[in-house]
Amino acid sequence: MTDCPTALDLPQMAPLPPATQKYFDVCQDKLGMVPNVLRAYAFDVAKLDAFTGLYNDLMLAESGLTKLEREMIAVAVSSINKCFYCLTAHGAAVRQLSGDPRLGEMMVMNWRAADLDARQTAMLTFAEKLTVDSARIVETDRQALRDAGFSDRDIWHIASVAAFFNMTNRVASATDMRPNPAERAAGQLSPADGGVGRCRRAHPHDRGRDDPAGLARCSDRAGQPATDAPLARTAAHSRV
Repeated sequence: MTDCPTALDLPQMAPLPPATQKYFDVCQDKLGMVPNVLRAYAFDVAKLDAFTGLYNDLMLAESGLTKLEREMIAVAVSSINKCFYCLTAHGAAVRQLSGDPRLGEMMVMNWRAADLDARQTAMLTFAEKLTVDSARIVETDRQALRDAGFSDRDIWHIASVAAFFNMTNRVASATDMRPNPAERAAGQLSPADGGVGRCRRAHPHDRGRDDPAGLARCSDRAGQPATDAPLARTAAHSRV
C-alpha cells in the first residue's frame, strides 16, 4: 500500500511485525480491505495495539449495553462532531445490527428524529450532553439513566463509549482521515471522491460531506460489513 490514510506523512511501518501483518491479512481476507483507521495507527504498533485493545473492550466485550446501543452512541456522538469517517462506518453498523435502514439514516442526521424507546433516549441524551457540555453533567443526569434501567456499571460504559468516540472523531478530523473506497461503496455513498486515501487535503468544497445527510442513503451489501466492528472481532480471535 503506497497511499496514505490521513493527511499526515506517517507511513506504515515496513515491514510490519509478523503478528500485525497476520492481523491485517485476516482483515483483507474477511473484509476485502484493511480499514484506514487501522492503517492510520500502523506507523506505531504500540499505538495500534492500544487503539484496538480499547475498541475491543468498549464495543465488543460483555456489557449491560447491547452492541447496537454502543453503535448508537458512536453515531450520535459522531453526528454532533460531524466526523465523516465514523459516521460512515458506524452508521452502517447501526443499519446492520438493527436491520432498519431508516434508523441508521435518522441516527446519522439527528438521533432525536428516530423512534427510540425511553432507555435509548436517556442513553443518548446523556451521551449528547457529555459531548457538548460535559462539565454540566450532574447527579440528576446519572439518575435519569438509573431510572431508565441502567446500572452504575452501565453508566460508566456509556460515558466511556461516548468519550472514546469524542476522541476518535477529533483525531479523524484533525488528520483528515477518510473511509476506504470499499467502505464508502459498501454504504453506497454518492459524493465525488475528494482524495480518499491520498496524502493531501480534500478540496474545500468537499467539506460539505461532513454533513451527515450526505450519508443518509447508505445501505450494507449482504455479507460485506462496512464497519470496523468486524475487525475488532477478528482482533479478539487473532490478537496483535
